Parts: sequence; structure tokens; C-alpha cells
Amino acid sequence: MELIRGRYSLQPEHRGCVATIGNYDGVHRGHRALLEQLEALASKHRLPSILITFDPSPQEFFSGSDAPPRLTCLREKIALLSSSPLDRMLLLRFDEGLRRMSWEDFVETILVKDLGVRAVLVGDDFRFGHRGEGDFDRLSECGEERGFEVVRIETFSVRGRRVSSSWVRQALAAGDLDIACELLGRDYSLAGRVRRGDARGRTIGFPTLNLPMHDRRPALLMGIYAVRVKGLGDRMRDAVAYIGPKPTFGGAKTVLEVHVFDWTGDAYGRYVEILFVAYLRGDRKFDSLQALKDQIAVDGDHARRILDERSEADE
Repeated sequence: MELIRGRYSLQPEHRGCVATIGNYDGVHRGHRALLEQLEALASKHRLPSILITFDPSPQEFFSGSDAPPRLTCLREKIALLSSSPLDRMLLLRFDEGLRRMSWEDFVETILVKDLGVRAVLVGDDFRFGHRGEGDFDRLSECGEERGFEVVRIETFSVRGRRVSSSWVRQALAAGDLDIACELLGRDYSLAGRVRRGDARGRTIGFPTLNLPMHDRRPALLMGIYAVRVKGLGDRMRDAVAYIGPKPTFGGAKTVLEVHVFDWTGDAYGRYVEILFVAYLRGDRKFDSLQALKDQIAVDGDHARRILDERSEADE
């Protein structure tokens, strides 16, 4: 997939394409269903496919810190989309100029002038332009006038409900990892660059990878989990992860700490991805350091059993 950062990075060869528009936070099964339809439409027109997306998202621009937390940071979203059939991604910075742009100007400037679209594929809840005044019907009218096809994809549903990024967030916030993974079509994950922590885990016999929690990409899960780690060599590593404020040590800030089984390498500075496989238990405060160590050992054994069973099922 080719990443195009901003309108002014567009080249003449980028004109002539089949496009879709959206935030694609989480790149869930609904997004993937749309991308499959986009691939088919692009094949029909014998043209490249392109996703027009935004950073920050419109909701982040308007709501600031009150916007819903991201399911994927930009780097993760790009990586997930790179593994899809998508040919190109046009990343637009959502700023005051884009906020003020009418839906007519968006069509004329970006879709027609910049991209020379031959077809546009949108979801059934699609809105765009200033105050969300553009919709499928208006886009279709423009398409008839300007010579491009407009196609609407029907809702992608699971368990009788439309799949959405909001539903994934709700499932994670409720601790329902199974539903979240079903909606995503993969294991939920958090990624980041390993940084130095307080080394407390190493002193008690359970060294951990410490990953930063970002304001716009906070942990929606809390507790202890069986996980797998990408980025420590050429294969995934089994591990147990903790997300919480470390109440036993009087902590207040949420941290992500991961103890990797049977691995002693140096991970500082590495970019790793933590894939959450199963929930083990909730967070709690322990009366002594020994009680905490004993529970970590129990959690580790529990996680190993679950991950071994998962490996056997995957074979």
C-alpha cells in the first residue's frame, strides 16, 4: 500500500482511482468488508483503490480530549491497512480549512480535481463536508453530473447489530475481550516502544517490558491477561500482561507491563505489539510483596496453559 501524506503529495499518476472515505479506527470487520467491496469495484474499473482518511479524526478535532479514545494509533492503522487489498491511502490533516470545506468543495477539489475518481464506495451512514451536510444522495447527484459512479455498501452486522468502532470500545470497557476480538476479526492489541520502568519486576524475579500509555490511545482494558508479543525476534512470544495503576505500590497512573516467558533479551527501544488472548483476573491490592509474587507465579502458569491450548487449536 502506498501512503500519501496530504493533498500536496499527490502526483499526476494518482489521478484515476476508485475511492472510499472514513476514519477506519480499529480497522474492524465492517471496515474490512468495505475494503473487499472496494477491491472488487476497483477491479471492475481497472483502477487503483484509495482510502481517504484523516488525522486527527474529525471527532478529535471538534471534541479534543472528550473524543472517544482511539482503538489504533496512526502507525497501527497504517500497518493494518497495509495488510489489506488497499492500493493507496491518502492521509489528510483535519484542520480548520478542512472543517470549513463544504461537501460540494470536497467533491470538486479532492475527489474530482485531485484524484479524478471514477467511482466512490461509501457506507450506509456516510456523511461528509461542513456540518456533515454531504450524504449518499448528494454525492450520487454530483457523481451523475461529474461522471463518477457512487456505490453504497449495506451495514455489516454481527449478532444482529451493526459493527462499529464504538461497539468495540464498549466491549473493551466492559472487559468483554471475546466480543471485541469477534468484532475486530483478530486479537485486540496495543503497541509501542519499550521504555525503562522502575525495574521492580526484575528485582522480584519477573522482569517486564514497559510500554507507554498515550492520551489518545489509552488502555481500555484493565487487569491481568494472557498475551502474545510481536517484535522480539522472528516469532511471537508467549507472555502475561498487567494493565493498571499498581495499587500494591501506591500507584495512580495506568501502566502496561508484560512478563515474557523464557526470554532474557534486551528490549529497550524496540517497537513491540501486545496481542491480548484471554482475560485472567481483575486488578487488586496485595498485603505483602510475597503475596504479589505468589499470585504472579499463579497468573503465569494460568497464562501458559491458555496459550498452549491456543497454539494447539491453531495447528
